[in-house]
Amino acid sequence: MSMVSIEDFSRLDLRIGYVIDAERIPGRSKVVKLKVDVGGGEIRTIVAGGGEYYTPEWFKGRLLVVLVNLEPKKIAGVESKGMALAAMTDGKPIWLTTFEPVPPGSKIL
Repeated sequence: MSMVSIEDFSRLDLRIGYVIDAERIPGRSKVVKLKVDVGGGEIRTIVAGGGEYYTPEWFKGRLLVVLVNLEPKKIAGVESKGMALAAMTDGKPIWLTTFEPVPPGSKIL
């Protein structure tokens, strides 16, 4: 694995996102479309994996760690403008969150 400089790391815009809404994508069982408040009044659509383990209702109201400045990508026909971060355990995503409530858009340092 290659090392990353502090300058490289500082270019990542990691924030806390609040999931306002979540829904299935028709015909897709492994992904969920999220509407995420990433702070400053900005709402992003993010396509998250793990749809075979988590229902859309599970995501609603959750605080997730989100990479905001990831290049947009079309996933399952939906433009995803960020990435919710997770740890993988036996192929199942365990979503990264906070122990205490924090405002959407809070920077992760």
